[in-house]
Amino acid sequence: MTKTRFEIGLENLNRVECTEKPSIIEALETVAPELGQYIIEFGYGEIYARSGLSFQHRQLATIAILTALGTAPTQLRFHIRGALNVGCTLAEIIESQIQLLPFCGFPAVLNGITVVKETLFDESDGILKITPNSIHTKEKPRDRYKEGLEAFMRIDGEAGLKITENLKDISPDLVKFIIEFVFGDIYIRPGLDLVTREIITVSALTAIGYASPQLKVHIHGFLNVGGSQKQLLETIIHTSIYAGFPAAINAAMMMKEVISERSDSGESAQA
Repeated sequence: MTKTRFEIGLENLNRVECTEKPSIIEALETVAPELGQYIIEFGYGEIYARSGLSFQHRQLATIAILTALGTAPTQLRFHIRGALNVGCTLAEIIESQIQLLPFCGFPAVLNGITVVKETLFDESDGILKITPNSIHTKEKPRDRYKEGLEAFMRIDGEAGLKITENLKDISPDLVKFIIEFVFGDIYIRPGLDLVTREIITVSALTAIGYASPQLKVHIHGFLNVGGSQKQLLETIIHTSIYAGFPAAINAAMMMKEVISERSDSGESAQA
């Protein structure tokens, strides 16, 4: 017997919340039961049920979107717990926040980390204990610009180079900060692979909606580091639940443009 959208959605939501009775049903049943039904049927019965993106990637993308928007701490807290429930580690969640620093700014990330702490940290027991990911060692000095430039060219390539070339005349220091901090400090950190970092970045840039040139660069970057077109499309579709359809439509049109450019130039884009 074929399961209904609601039944599929309930199973997926139960997996994320790690419960047999999702809290959203009780929370909305006396106010807007239809809203709860839509969340379960569409959000979890259709979007989360799609192939092409793992539950771990979906939860990290959701955390990135909610952190970038900065307007839904309750939902962010829910999805931080959900990420742990589907197999993400606490270190990965914190690393995903650090990945957002260059794209959402320090205040948004500080707020996101505060929610992580409030969600999981028991001051009295000190249960939140992780070994932070770090690229810094006392024994080995680093050439941040050299390492950053290598990462920049590997990830963003020609698409990113066009933007930095346009900035050199007006603000060479900004270009230097992009190379050294964004790529020499953040992108080369351990803890997340490059495809996951680009899922997080594309999700956040899609959600904020005002950085189309940068979104285009990181769509290229997603494909440059080995992400598939299917993963990219699923990441964009996933944002529709949390950032709205206009944001997802804009990103999908940008993806279409990027794939066309790569096809014309002979660059590969995995199906």
